[in-house]
Amino acid sequence: MLKHESKSIGDVLSEYFEENTFLRTKIAEHRAVAAWRELLGSGVNKYTKNVYLKRNTLYVQLSSSVLRAELQMNKESLIEKLNEAAGMPIVYDIVLR
Repeated sequence: MLKHESKSIGDVLSEYFEENTFLRTKIAEHRAVAAWRELLGSGVNKYTKNVYLKRNTLYVQLSSSVLRAELQMNKESLIEKLNEAAGMPIVYDIVLR
């Protein structure tokens, strides 16, 4: 006779994501891109034209050269915060354009 162990849907999904590294990475990438707008707020967002992640580099298009220079000086701190929001180290560099 087989004994069935019942698990919560959250536990099942957690196990699935732990085993599926591709999907876990894609979710982390999405979180990192979304975190840019959340972490930097509306002041920076109105000057942000485009944000995307490609090969562990976050590309951000900005319409303000002054803001670009200020963010460039804080790049390491931004990378740490974005990776924390993503839940794993997914952003290794930021290119501000």
